Amino acid sequence: MRGKDLLSVNDLSVDEVYRIFDLARQLKAKQKKGEAHHMLKGKTLGMIFQKASTRTRVSFEAGMWQLGGTALFLSANDLQIGRGEPVKDTARVLSRYLDGIMIRTFSHAEVEELARYADIPVINGLTDYLHPCQALTDVFTVIERKGKAKGLKMAYVGDGNNMVNALLHTCAKVGMDIAVATPPAYAPSPQVVLEAKAVAAGHGSEVTLVTDPKDAAVGADVLYTDVWASMGKEDEQAVRQRAFAGYQINEALLKLAKPDAIVLHCLPAHRGEEITEAVLEGPQSAVFDEAENRLHVQKAIMALLMGS
Repeated sequence: MRGKDLLSVNDLSVDEVYRIFDLARQLKAKQKKGEAHHMLKGKTLGMIFQKASTRTRVSFEAGMWQLGGTALFLSANDLQIGRGEPVKDTARVLSRYLDGIMIRTFSHAEVEELARYADIPVINGLTDYLHPCQALTDVFTVIERKGKAKGLKMAYVGDGNNMVNALLHTCAKVGMDIAVATPPAYAPSPQVVLEAKAVAAGHGSEVTLVTDPKDAAVGADVLYTDVWASMGKEDEQAVRQRAFAGYQINEALLKLAKPDAIVLHCLPAHRGEEITEAVLEGPQSAVFDEAENRLHVQKAIMALLMGS
């Protein structure tokens, strides 16, 4: 995988997905034991942030340090890209200085252009279309808790945003059923649904779209949700609160899932909106293990793409 970009989970083979999971598991064990694992000693990651983040910045930056390398935080104010320099020029210049680029931004097309012109690996830290590092972390967390992903069912309840787009790709890739419940006007990308169904068909799993959260939750092994109004959608908050009023993971919905189901949320969580306090803090919540695993999975991604 050395030199490859990670823009979408759909671009990875099944073998590559499991190579990321296997290395993440090893790196997590080493981190817990305090064993050095400087797989990127002397390497530098540039982190372009046009969207703010807690988990993305801290996990990538701490991850590079733990791997023996360095991470540079580059906000829109730190780059000429924010003042009109073409993305392709930024890509070619940064390729002369760095060993990899992580970008968290709005436009997926911008990330694709950056990767097209960069000579070093580009990692999609989030776009309005996809959030692949989070989705890989989510399925890694499912495997950690359940011992497998294939044959299980994930129920996603809420906004058909970049998060569910990435989950559709990832669940299909590992043979995990996914049922998505959204209001009709907030369904996931039709293109992603087509791609996920095609991949799922080859792995014996199913992709289902519904509008009633109860239909998705019945028999699920995993319940997943995200905020109703993602970053950049704050001005739609009032409209979305009305549209998503019934799309909450609460105790009643959790009872429809399997008794040993786990609950995931990519955070930040709005308690009382998309999830209740009791479920988020309850015994079936794996949310903070999931948050920790961003560190380990992204370290594996960086080591595989940027390592020698």
